[in-house]
Amino acid sequence: MKKWVSLAAAAALAVSAVQATAQELIDKGFYHGWNLLVDPSFGNGCLIQTVYEDLSLVRLGYDALNQQGYFTVYNKAWGEVKKGERYNIRFDLDGQSFDAVATGVQTGKAHGAIVFFKDREFIHAIAQKKVMTVFGQTGQRVMAIDLAGTAKALEYARSCQEEQGWGG
Repeated sequence: MKKWVSLAAAAALAVSAVQATAQELIDKGFYHGWNLLVDPSFGNGCLIQTVYEDLSLVRLGYDALNQQGYFTVYNKAWGEVKKGERYNIRFDLDGQSFDAVATGVQTGKAHGAIVFFKDREFIHAIAQKKVMTVFGQTGQRVMAIDLAGTAKALEYARSCQEEQGWGG
């Protein structure tokens, strides 16, 4: 579940998660437990980002280049996740189960996985739930993400995206 981690730990993880990107994220503020950012590498897509007590960094956002939503989870401990590899995962939203394919990503020292959604409304549906539990390829529980504050933070992301020229 989401816990407030020290600002220093959160900043260190956020910096390591973006230091390998060619273009830096643009900070737009902090709303309901989430940072609002603009990602130039996704066509100035807006996203929200938060850090959990296990130092997992979670992003929910818009890929304005490909007109889709996404969620990404980074964790330095996930060294077995390889950049570019595809992983069959399952996630549960308050008892409703979904199968998805995640792609391994690595930014700096942080390994993670990203899942894209063509249905832009799906990312908002995630925010209406209380907990998202992610299961790996062998059915093991990877993590549970507390979604408190997500709906409100995504309202800011939607407004941000409209300002960028692509309604989310």
